[in-house]
Amino acid sequence: MAEVRLFCILLLLAVCTAVRYEPNWESLDARPLPSWYDQGKIGIFLHWGVFSVPSYGSEWFWWQWQGQKIPAVVDFMKQNYRADFTYADFAPMFKAEFYNPDQWADIFNASGAQYVVLTTKHHEGFCNWPSKYSWNWNAGDVGPKRDLVGDLANSIRKRTNIHFGVYHSMFEWFNPLFLQDQANNFTTQNFVRDKTMPELYELVNNYEPDLIWSDGDWMTTYDYWNATNFLAWLYNDSPVKDKIVVNDRWGNNARCKHGGFLDCDDSYNPGTLQKRKWENCMHLDKYSWGYRRRMKYEDVLGMQPLLQEMMETISCGGNILINVGPTSYGEIPPIFEERLRQMGEWLKVNGEAIYGSKPWSHQNDTVTPGIWYTSKNGSTGPVVYASVPQWPENGELFLGAPMPSSSTKVTLLGYPKIFDFNPGVSGGLTISIPTISVNDMPCQWIWVFKLEGIKN
Repeated sequence: MAEVRLFCILLLLAVCTAVRYEPNWESLDARPLPSWYDQGKIGIFLHWGVFSVPSYGSEWFWWQWQGQKIPAVVDFMKQNYRADFTYADFAPMFKAEFYNPDQWADIFNASGAQYVVLTTKHHEGFCNWPSKYSWNWNAGDVGPKRDLVGDLANSIRKRTNIHFGVYHSMFEWFNPLFLQDQANNFTTQNFVRDKTMPELYELVNNYEPDLIWSDGDWMTTYDYWNATNFLAWLYNDSPVKDKIVVNDRWGNNARCKHGGFLDCDDSYNPGTLQKRKWENCMHLDKYSWGYRRRMKYEDVLGMQPLLQEMMETISCGGNILINVGPTSYGEIPPIFEERLRQMGEWLKVNGEAIYGSKPWSHQNDTVTPGIWYTSKNGSTGPVVYASVPQWPENGELFLGAPMPSSSTKVTLLGYPKIFDFNPGVSGGLTISIPTISVNDMPCQWIWVFKLEGIKN
């Protein structure tokens, strides 16, 4: 009986002393970032919605057509659709008839990505789940007539160990409630009360995501969006309070300052080590996040520049979130699938230098350009990984940053033999590169040398 009482006292003590986060940035920013995010390094971003039907220009199609009135977009509509056609008329065409979330999950698993972020609602306001707060403008009521968000979440959790995240735009271009709040100089919060916040709570409670990627914040402050109150609930009382990760897009005075990790701007890549965890969200189609029917082969980022950007990002302490745009009929275009699978094959060889790595004392080499470093703690000291973008043609590779010792060992990930090297006169080392047959080369792009037993 005494043991039971002691257990109850300890349990009560634990509950009473549990950290509670207050709805202010000083408290919220003190919350430790769940470790899975930094360890995972690589994510897949998915921009999918009604904009995938016209698939012209970009995912901003509606705004380009009826907000900016860009002539090329206006002409596209005049030439291809009846005069009284509205953007809402695209929704029934968003059928996702070939959508197979199991297949998507398998592609993402093959890519080596550790998390996936699905657009649940972009600035057009269409919800990819049957939301109670978006009547007749959601995937349950019109178009696919199914829960696109829930189906993918279930497949990912059933078939992979990938973390599932949701993108959500807080504002909507043409929502009357938002436009009225905007006209009132954001002194009213009817849109936030009746639309933004109910949707966010619904997403968290229904799907229990590991990550919330907020967007659409830039017109006004976090006070209007009621962001700190939502985050305090998310961290203290939500069903995902122990695992959830968020970004920084909670208001134009919070971006690049507050939140779980910083993504600041699209394709943010500072190229130097940052004090806080950050993310580089970037797209394989150089001109759009959403699918474009006019996308050409040369518009798609190749594997060499993709991997180079990955290494630069991770060397500087960031994560990389790689975007692909699915089609309106629910398939990932083959060229995107190819890139993802190629990335997965490369990571099978070189993932040791990526997953769970930390920035080294030098992010890039002090002498040879294009070489980026990551590090880990080895059994006998630090292990440093040097990513080399071009295979050395003269049989030598000089690295200026590492300081070798008598116990230094140099290997190439995916290759079984040890490499000879010579210490530099004033530091660094020159690695001797033997002739390696094509069949023995571990990968096609970006080779990673592993350095053990160095002094720095």
